[in-house]
Amino acid sequence: MSLRILSVLLLLALVACDKTETIHPVRKNIVESVYASGTIIPKNEHSIFALINGTIIRKHVNDGDSVKKGQILYELSNESQAARLNSAKQLLDKSSDDASGNSHILNDLKLNMQNAQDKFKLDSLTFTKYKNLLQSSAVSQMDYDAKALQYSTSENLYKSAKEKYQSAKNDLRVSLSNAQSQMASAQSDLNNFIIRSDIDGVVFKTYKEEGESVRISELIALVGSTAGRVLKLSVDQQDVNKIKVNQEVMLKTDVSGSTIYKAKVTRLYPLMNEADQSFRVDAEFIEKVSMPFIHTSVEANIIIQSKNNALVIPRNSLVNDSILVNDNGDKKLIPVKTGILTLDDAELLSGADEKTEIILSPEK
Repeated sequence: MSLRILSVLLLLALVACDKTETIHPVRKNIVESVYASGTIIPKNEHSIFALINGTIIRKHVNDGDSVKKGQILYELSNESQAARLNSAKQLLDKSSDDASGNSHILNDLKLNMQNAQDKFKLDSLTFTKYKNLLQSSAVSQMDYDAKALQYSTSENLYKSAKEKYQSAKNDLRVSLSNAQSQMASAQSDLNNFIIRSDIDGVVFKTYKEEGESVRISELIALVGSTAGRVLKLSVDQQDVNKIKVNQEVMLKTDVSGSTIYKAKVTRLYPLMNEADQSFRVDAEFIEKVSMPFIHTSVEANIIIQSKNNALVIPRNSLVNDSILVNDNGDKKLIPVKTGILTLDDAELLSGADEKTEIILSPEK
């Protein structure tokens, strides 16, 4: 059925009625808003997860305790890891000694190299001397060849001793580097058995007690900042296109009863929650509010637009974009231009004034 036919039928029905109710547009404030619900979360909230499998041997904090960054929350059993760390430390100590200037391995090789160098120098002088004597026929060729062989052998032994020293020195440095890496890895793994807070704040929730087992990546504590709260709101997909950053939000919480708080929209998230066809919208309190509780429920109205002293009629008096008026005893549909629309009211921008007599149907 077309809108024109619907309007005509409504007009005929109203004309057929003997009892009619009339109203006049009135001046009042009108506000268009979007409903949102959600929870209050800390502005800085951290979920603490176990980094390794183990058993809680000590719990250092309780719900509501204040903590500093780096403060221990839990300790896990670590006997095997402590043994591994001790082994890595012993290996590091040995590798450090072997690679140091007092290393008996390097000192022995260095002494052998120096002895080989001294013999090579001596045999070099002797070889040069016999070479000169051979030229003056002062020594035999056989004696010269013996000194030449001795010189060549000393040179090779010196080179070999030098290479062994350098090779051992490099190998010991590599061994030291590997031992340092193993020590760092063992220390890091051991640190995983100590669970710490990564921020200054308060412990909102602990999920494990002493003696309980934990698995890697299991949530064991919720820590957050004491200052600053974020309103995590859900807005229906049909309304989200009206939401803009910095719009005013009026809200109340379950824990504060009828108290009304003011906030403003700070962020819109583009991904829709398919479960309830809504979008996440964040807001923050405009004024400083003491709100020690988190994850409490919130009901809010996001102000889209408002106007003071607007010309307003009941929304149910609209017939599409027209109103039914009493025109000197005759019932007549006249077009109007509307502005802000709420569930109950409609703002009139043109087409009627405060003197216009609007006819309502009996059921309205």
